[in-house]
Amino acid sequence: MTDPRLAQERPLTLPPVLIVSGTGTDVGKTVVTAAVAALAAGRGRRVAVVKPVQTGEPPGLTGDLATVRHLSGVTATYELARFPDPLSPEAAARTAGRPPLDLAAAAVAVKQIDADLILVEGAGGLLVRYDAAGSTIADLAAMLTAPVLVVTTPGLGTLNHTALTLEALARRALGPAGLVIGAWPADPGLAECANLTDLAVLAAQAGCTLAGALPAGAAQLDRDGFLAAARAGLSPAFGGSFAPADCQQSLLNENGL
Repeated sequence: MTDPRLAQERPLTLPPVLIVSGTGTDVGKTVVTAAVAALAAGRGRRVAVVKPVQTGEPPGLTGDLATVRHLSGVTATYELARFPDPLSPEAAARTAGRPPLDLAAAAVAVKQIDADLILVEGAGGLLVRYDAAGSTIADLAAMLTAPVLVVTTPGLGTLNHTALTLEALARRALGPAGLVIGAWPADPGLAECANLTDLAVLAAQAGCTLAGALPAGAAQLDRDGFLAAARAGLSPAFGGSFAPADCQQSLLNENGL
């Protein structure tokens, strides 16, 4: 059911397919995917979420898509392959003695989904290997002609990881859809506050924007609380109200800087 508060705001201009990747593992990709899905669905969009490969989970209903369904309410979810060991998709398939996911076949499967917005959440970082040939989620993005939303961390080390990821996108002529901090701490320090400025600079240099910062622990919120966090934590381009400059000034004030 469309949230009337969202319907009155400016229309979304999201691409039909959006890849969600990260600067590494455990950076908050699933929460960001759920947040984008929740806001788009709240605007009346028919949203589907695809997880090409789930690793580190036994057979069953657990995994990243279960989190997306719980947080966003989106039920059109598709997992194309699953391997139990918490490894890269290629290594997990190899360890399981099974063939890896065929990314070309995955691209065909994604194109056949009937939805207004298809979110494709990768595993690990942008250049994690999916097969022995070294195929990556970046290759899938190229097959789908889809931009990539990059999820990063706020603390020390993030600037190098983020710059390398954005550079890898540029070298492959893949468009960045934005940069989102996947888990902003409740009590940010000097490094996080400084990185907020620097991440915005890196995004601008890559031709996109710092498009959000979702609170740490957002995955533990109920659906209403998560929707509120998504609205506050994502930029207007994704249906939220996040503004980097306002966020930075608030944080600087809080920290007496």
